[in-house]
Amino acid sequence: MSTEQHDAYGQELAPAAVLEAKDVLAAAERFPWALAAPETRHWPDGAFLDAALSAVRTEEREGYIERLEAFVEQHRARLEEMLRTHGPGSKPASHGRYALIGQPETLVIVERMETVPFLLRGQWKKEEEIVFLDDLEFVWGPRIRLSR
Repeated sequence: MSTEQHDAYGQELAPAAVLEAKDVLAAAERFPWALAAPETRHWPDGAFLDAALSAVRTEEREGYIERLEAFVEQHRARLEEMLRTHGPGSKPASHGRYALIGQPETLVIVERMETVPFLLRGQWKKEEEIVFLDDLEFVWGPRIRLSR
């Protein structure tokens, strides 16, 4: 039985381990201004990383961490505002929503929302509850809203 994964276009996806999830998390942690303090995060770091990395196409894997770092720097103000307004300790978060905001893997998720929104949503549905992605999408406001 084949264990190969394919994207919505039939292209083979490399397993997330090829991209080294630990390296992606380490890169995300270099942006503390975009992350909640570890003691206020809802899940262990990386809890949603496999779902996010499954939307990184094979041809994008080489140099992905550098592209992620450039994306985070480019969107610094937007990420800081998202953490401030909807992250842990905010009024919206006190109602139990927006739990992904402040997690390190959120940087990968929003980058994928901007780059391949349909692929991300398709992969996410296979592994995680869609409400988490819907909430993050609402706050981030991607150019293509897929949940409505």
